[in-house]
Amino acid sequence: QVQLVESGGGFVQAGGPLRLSCAAFVCTISSSGMGWFRQAPGKDREFVAAISGSGVYTYYVYYADSVKGRFTISRDNAKNTVYLQMNSLKPEDTAVYYCASRRPTYSGSYSYHPGYDYWGQGTQVTVSS
Repeated sequence: QVQLVESGGGFVQAGGPLRLSCAAFVCTISSSGMGWFRQAPGKDREFVAAISGSGVYTYYVYYADSVKGRFTISRDNAKNTVYLQMNSLKPEDTAVYYCASRRPTYSGSYSYHPGYDYWGQGTQVTVSS
């Protein structure tokens, strides 16, 4: 079983940056695809970004159109941690952000949240206008 703990959320003014971290405990995540999702009050959970597991040559990254060019997902397998660098934040980015590890047997879209089995508790990001 994987335990995921997010950190780095907070309050920021529009246009500012934040970096979220997702640390994994109990098991290594180096071979697991990892994703970030978010959920705003009254809205469904939505995909933000994902990164593939350890590949031979490179990682593949995926982004929601709403964050493309502003957010960057990365991973440090030595630290068993995944990051989400968020720049040029907008008020509509306000949400609880969750990281999740992808089911090893799932080969579908990285943006499909049922494809993930372990989830963190979430970290609140609030962007003021």
